[in-house]
Amino acid sequence: MRRSDRLFDLIQILRDGRLHRASDLAQRLTVSDRTVWRDMATLMQSGMPVEGERGVGYILRAPITLPQMLLSAPELDALRQGLRLMAAGEEPNLARAARSLAAKVASVTPAPTDAVADDLFLGTSREVSRAAQHLPLLRRAIRDHEVLSLTYIETGGQESHADIRPLRLNLAGKTWSLIVWHAGRKALRSLRVDRIMALGETGEVFTEPKDKEVTAWLTA
Repeated sequence: MRRSDRLFDLIQILRDGRLHRASDLAQRLTVSDRTVWRDMATLMQSGMPVEGERGVGYILRAPITLPQMLLSAPELDALRQGLRLMAAGEEPNLARAARSLAAKVASVTPAPTDAVADDLFLGTSREVSRAAQHLPLLRRAIRDHEVLSLTYIETGGQESHADIRPLRLNLAGKTWSLIVWHAGRKALRSLRVDRIMALGETGEVFTEPKDKEVTAWLTA
């Protein structure tokens, strides 16, 4: 069973509002107790109103289930635009909630024909999801010439840390790349956004290099 299917089954079981022991859940899903513990932690981190702990049990408090409804094309487009706006906002909790809601809606609606690669309503892979969470901050930093601190997983798997000057975002297929000035290497670099583990604001600003310098580097 895929993990996404197992998480869905867990939610369906918990919807009865009763306390369920991990061992009972594990038996019903034919998995280990440890797997249930990890899955429940994932549900809690996603914002589901699940309460409980190992050795006690888990309960879903006040789940909200909307009735089945039909949305017109303009209504669905209004929902898409609203969620995009919230996902790009400055409030982290609301941004995460908007992306989570968009994924739920996308799972029961056809993909939009006019979608762009970072559309919230597209079926997302792990790489796309990892990149999407960083795009709002990167776009703002590029616009305002803000220096960012970066934690990045290199091609060989090692973790690196550096201050960067984000210059340009590029999209090839569904892979986002970021052109930066790397302070440590004193050189331009292209980084895969889905390999960024953490970004932080430094409060510093920089003078953007001339666009022709970046273009020359990309075409070299």
